[in-house]
Amino acid sequence: MSKTPDTEYAVGQRIVYPSQGVGKVVAIHEKSFKENTVLYYTIYLDFSDMTVMVPVDKTQELGIRPIVGKDAAERALDFISEEYAPIPTDWKLRYQMNLDLLKKGSVMDIASVVRSLYHRSKIKELPILERKLYDSALNLLQDEVAFSLGKPKDEISELIRARLES
Repeated sequence: MSKTPDTEYAVGQRIVYPSQGVGKVVAIHEKSFKENTVLYYTIYLDFSDMTVMVPVDKTQELGIRPIVGKDAAERALDFISEEYAPIPTDWKLRYQMNLDLLKKGSVMDIASVVRSLYHRSKIKELPILERKLYDSALNLLQDEVAFSLGKPKDEISELIRARLES
C-alpha cells in the first residue's frame, strides 16, 4: 500500500465512510480547484458500486476512519445481543437520534442503531425513512464486521440476525 506523507490512508486500504459504507482507497491524487491544488482520496464503495473523491483534509470532518480490529468487531456483535433501553416512541425524534449516531459512524454507534431499530420493528412496523436507516446501518455493520473478521458477508449477516433474535 502506498501512502503519501500528507495522507492518513494508503492506496489499497479499506476504510469506513459513515452512511456510505465500507470502501477501498484506490488512488490519491492532486486536482486543481480555484487556483488551489487539493489532495484527494478516490474511494471505491463496494455496496453501492460507486467511486467518490474526498478531499484528504475533509476525512475527519466526514468521519472517514479505518475498519475496526477484530476485538472491536466482536464487541459490536456482543453489544447487539445485550439488553437495550427503550427508545422514544416519537419516530421523528427516534429517526434524528439514530441518524446522528449513524453519521458519527463508530462501529458501536452503528450497532446501536441496528439493535434499537430491530427491536422497535418487533413492536411496530417502522416508517419508510426509518426502515431505510435500519437497512443502511445493518449493511454498514455487516460489511465492516465481515472485513474485520475476514468472513463472508452472508455468514456475518446470519450471525447478526441470530444475535438480534436472542
